[in-house]
Amino acid sequence: MATTGKQMSTGEISAKIHPVILSGGSGTRLWPMSRAMQPKQLLPLLSEQSLLQETALRVADARRFTPPLIVSNDQHRFQVAEQIRLAGATPRSIVLEPMGRNTAPAICVAALILLQDDPEALMLVMPSDHAIGDTAAFRQAIDRAATAAKGGALVTFGITADRPETGYGYIRRGAALKGQDGCFEVAGFVEKPDRDRAQGYVADGGYYWNSGIFLFPAAGFLAELEQHDAATVAACREALEKGARDLDFLRLDKEAFAKAQNISVDYAVMERTKHAAVVPVSMGWSDAGTWDSLWQIGAKDENGNVTQGDVIAEDARNSYLRAESGLLAVLGVEDLVVVSTSDTVMVAHRDRAQDIKKLVTRLERDGRSELQSHPVVHRPWGSFHSIHSGERVQVKHIMVKPGGKLSLQMHHHRAEHWVVVNGTAKVTRGNEEILLYEDQSTYIPMGTTHRLENPGKIPLHLIEVQSGGYLGEDDIVRYEDTYGRS
Repeated sequence: MATTGKQMSTGEISAKIHPVILSGGSGTRLWPMSRAMQPKQLLPLLSEQSLLQETALRVADARRFTPPLIVSNDQHRFQVAEQIRLAGATPRSIVLEPMGRNTAPAICVAALILLQDDPEALMLVMPSDHAIGDTAAFRQAIDRAATAAKGGALVTFGITADRPETGYGYIRRGAALKGQDGCFEVAGFVEKPDRDRAQGYVADGGYYWNSGIFLFPAAGFLAELEQHDAATVAACREALEKGARDLDFLRLDKEAFAKAQNISVDYAVMERTKHAAVVPVSMGWSDAGTWDSLWQIGAKDENGNVTQGDVIAEDARNSYLRAESGLLAVLGVEDLVVVSTSDTVMVAHRDRAQDIKKLVTRLERDGRSELQSHPVVHRPWGSFHSIHSGERVQVKHIMVKPGGKLSLQMHHHRAEHWVVVNGTAKVTRGNEEILLYEDQSTYIPMGTTHRLENPGKIPLHLIEVQSGGYLGEDDIVRYEDTYGRS
């Protein structure tokens, strides 16, 4: 049974709650939108904001929440930082994992950080890639969970199941917690069921979808994890102690963090603890994990279609149709997912949305670049868009943000021609430094040290033509770098 304390009203919850946002997922089932260099939490799948930004904005109330602590991987660090900045939030810290170790070690590191300043910290753990349609209901559920967490309960949020979903795990509700309105013991966790069992769970009414969102007393969570996996706690503590500050980031020590077990918080703690509790809530939640789930929660037209982008649908029904580049026209289709990007078209039956991973496996086996990144690749200084790639030649559209500065670098195997389209470019080429304006150009010979900067107040746009025997992104020697990559 979950440990409980004195019943508390919402008004008696004096301490602020500490949001912890986990941003390490890959979202492979949402290919071709989600890719290794730009996973689903960094994409604007439901609105003009990314799922990460929407997650941060749900806890933007400074009266109730402290600034979020974000756990991310090194590869996406600059995109995460920039998106949080654009959302108007200032994170408590952005912690960088040197490798993926699932949710238990990530939450452990966050708990250790929070306890340094607040021995009674309550931590709200949220995946960065979920959708919640009713923020008010979510916050009300947080208030109910906080009273139980203050009494020692490890609370998970159970989503009221409105259909026999086979893609989610379930939580079985136990007895009501004494003195805790709307909070129950967890009688058990259930793996993803087949359709018949899922229908039985919905009919029963005592089962909820497992949202993967938690409210923990940080000290209580840490004690439970240490009881069941002391080695992982020790590894996380060492990784944090040996970690280093890098610009706006906190890098965990790689060797120490590698000792942590690769395990989810459900397996590591929630299925073992005697203090698990569940707060049921109906808040328009979805894990936004498949194209079918995006169809389920999307705004549908009179024919049941969800459309995004420039789409013309004639005699189409119950389909998810998304155009990221150009026009998408469909005729006489039903129950399909059609996603068109600038370099890929993916067509699947909605019932097979869970099987997109089979395509991803094929792409991995074939070494296809479409799995790794979109033609537009984001960098801390701006972005570049690959326009053409051919034999010994590659053309890119480069955008450098105001004040942005590429590293001082050199290439062994390629020369570069730069033509300014808009803005002002400050170019270092060998021992000289020049300013280039619209329609002006320069040439960077192979083996020459060079740097590109934008000293102006508007974005710098230029066309880069690379020529040489090898044009890979790894042909780069960095001598100086504003962003710590040298």
